[in-house]
Amino acid sequence: MDDKRFAVLIDSDNISSKYIGSILDEMTKYGVITYKRIYGDWTSTQAGKWKKELMENSITPIQQFRNTVGKNATDSTLIIDAMDILYTHSVDGFCIVSSDGDFTRLASRLRESGMEVIGMGENKTPRSFRAACSVFTDLELLLDQNDDDVTEIDKKKAKKPEIVLTQNKVENAIIEIITENDNKGRQTGLGEIGSRLQKKHSDFDVRNYGYSSLSKFLEEIEAFDVKNVNNTVVVSLREDDSALKQVIDFAVDSVGQTGKTGMELGALGQRIHSKFPNFKVKEYGYSTLSKFINGIKVLKIASVDGRKLVFITGQKG
Repeated sequence: MDDKRFAVLIDSDNISSKYIGSILDEMTKYGVITYKRIYGDWTSTQAGKWKKELMENSITPIQQFRNTVGKNATDSTLIIDAMDILYTHSVDGFCIVSSDGDFTRLASRLRESGMEVIGMGENKTPRSFRAACSVFTDLELLLDQNDDDVTEIDKKKAKKPEIVLTQNKVENAIIEIITENDNKGRQTGLGEIGSRLQKKHSDFDVRNYGYSSLSKFLEEIEAFDVKNVNNTVVVSLREDDSALKQVIDFAVDSVGQTGKTGMELGALGQRIHSKFPNFKVKEYGYSTLSKFINGIKVLKIASVDGRKLVFITGQKG
């Protein structure tokens, strides 16, 4: 299969020259670069930092004078060029390098035309632009990865990337994927998890959490088992019958203490999560708390005066 062809368009007003090597190295993961353009006012003194990088990496500078104070003409030029390239039908995707949220609509428009859009920017990049891209990568992560090319001063200045997605949110998304496949009698491969996470959260990157691979990231999470089955890495939920039994016993005891009056489902849920903060019904194949409670043989849920109450089997409100 031929490599995908990409146009790399860089907004020099919002990106430091120190990132260029990392940007081009990262793009080798996706395909070949057929356009390398950078936009800015090359008559300004600040543009001097880019001169060496442009020559060494064969990047075409596009001149844009600052005709109006307070207006970013670079954005408009980059957007016009991107649309011109789109209509040539000569690329399969774009890499937009900027920390500016003004490129959100451009990224959305390119994806509407079937283009893959790789976004790269510093950790200050707005959520809107991140979400509009097929994949978004924080440049600070790439800089950390290439320590040999970074001076000690740069390391001290570089901010640690802000993790947009909490690990707990990622874990819950993976649990949903595995549970969905389990219900269909299918195994869940590592590749599927990576692909679906990227589609759901364009800026998901295991490097945000200190790992270089998805498999190592999952191996460190207690909720998952990662195994090699017939040369395929398969991920499943780790079974913990003792933990489940503790939750069930606690739920039954809690409802039993209320006698014939029963306990509201919401109140029972709060008690369970207060006692077992890491307990998630989806880890055991249930989509909701009510499904989980109904799965306990000695408990039942009944609707009384518009309220959902939980009773010990045989007792009525």
